[in-house]
Amino acid sequence: MTLPEVQNAIIEKKICILIPTYNNEKTLRRVIDGVLDYTSGIIVVNDGSTDSSFQILDGYTGITVVNLPENKGKGNGLKTGFRKAKELGYHYAITIDSDGQHYPDDIPVFVETLLKEKEDVLLIGNRNMSQDGIPKKSSFGNRFSNFWFWFETGIKLEDTQSGYRLYPLLRIPKKYFTPKFEFEIEIIVRSAWRHIPVKNVPVKVLYDPSERVSHFRPFKDFTRISILNTILVTITLFYIIPRNFVNNFKKKNFKRFLKEDVLESDGSNRTKAFSIALGVFIGLSPFWGFHTLLVISLAVLFKLNKVLAFVASNVSLPPFIPFIIAAALFLGAPFVHGNSDILSQELNFELIKNNLLQYVIGSAILASTMSVLSGVAAFLFLSRFNPENN
Repeated sequence: MTLPEVQNAIIEKKICILIPTYNNEKTLRRVIDGVLDYTSGIIVVNDGSTDSSFQILDGYTGITVVNLPENKGKGNGLKTGFRKAKELGYHYAITIDSDGQHYPDDIPVFVETLLKEKEDVLLIGNRNMSQDGIPKKSSFGNRFSNFWFWFETGIKLEDTQSGYRLYPLLRIPKKYFTPKFEFEIEIIVRSAWRHIPVKNVPVKVLYDPSERVSHFRPFKDFTRISILNTILVTITLFYIIPRNFVNNFKKKNFKRFLKEDVLESDGSNRTKAFSIALGVFIGLSPFWGFHTLLVISLAVLFKLNKVLAFVASNVSLPPFIPFIIAAALFLGAPFVHGNSDILSQELNFELIKNNLLQYVIGSAILASTMSVLSGVAAFLFLSRFNPENN
């Protein structure tokens, strides 16, 4: 796209450039001047800077500046900027950091990608984290974040930590719970949960130690991010996945739902068989109360069919529990010294407590055996009806 085309598209799509800043006096002017080549629709949120940022911003006319009295974190600055952008009638906001690591001449990449999309999309700049000069802690943190974002949403991205982004302001959540760096994780996960496509676009990055001022506190912020991911994973397992399952069931007839969401027509018979085997193994294991958490987590980790694994894990439904206990105790009896007529007693959890080792050994044998048998049976059954999908 030519420069005039980009400038016109920014106006037509109602895009603003949002720059949160805190004590970046060395690079702030360069970033703003670079953005002004494309648009004057700039919102700068000065998050309580104590350097000369206020004086620098005071020298600009035609841009919107929001000065906050005290520093409350990047997340708070972004939320403030989003509110201001919507007040001014903007539909999209491209966020760019003020520390100089982002190049304003990558703005056309976001604009051009947005124009090609048929629906609102959240775009994240994909930096080349393997290039020289990238701090190792940044590269590791990005891989860590990518994994958990994939776990929580099923979307695989190469960069989830870049602050160079395009947000669809009318689609993203209105309320948030985190005020600092972890906000940028919360917003993309919760936007994905709202079925907003989240994608990467290629951007350049510059890490100049002489200019760049990082406000990331490794221990405190990493702890906050870890706590947030724990909460998001819990919500994913106990609300998002079941919600999507129910919604898909409502939208489709039973035959289509069974084919697409349970059997997953694009999954191989081998994958489906392994999914069933995993579900049976977890369902018969002695981890009562954690079956759902374990089976969904492992299915995601090993890229198996989550629905099939979950359904198979329900082999331990309450009516079957006495039979599972009896089988486990029976199979474990030859490996421990204990009461030989144990199965003549009442089958309950008190019996398990008094014969715990026997039960654990028997459960391991029962779970492993039935897992193998069910997996093989499922594979043979599926291969008979769909042999080309092996």
